[in-house]
Amino acid sequence: MAGKTLSKLSAGTRIRIKEGTPLPEFAEINCGGWTGEIMDQIGKKASPRYVIQWDEETVAQFDDEYVTQCEARNLYHLMACFEPDDLETVE
Repeated sequence: MAGKTLSKLSAGTRIRIKEGTPLPEFAEINCGGWTGEIMDQIGKKASPRYVIQWDEETVAQFDDEYVTQCEARNLYHLMACFEPDDLETVE
């Protein structure tokens, strides 16, 4: 069941990444279907980005190569930032 895309989301909202969406830092990785929770909003109100913390189900799917790539770039593999158009809410 697809959720609804919203322009204003708040911390604590459960989300799913829309199908076909690449990870912002790794364009070759499709993260469509990954789920998590909004932790924070960053950027300007007119063009916000949302910090997503992945849930246990999503983290369990990560392979070692992805974690290694994140560590090599000094990125925290349990979070990522997305534009609102990349997200849909999860009931």
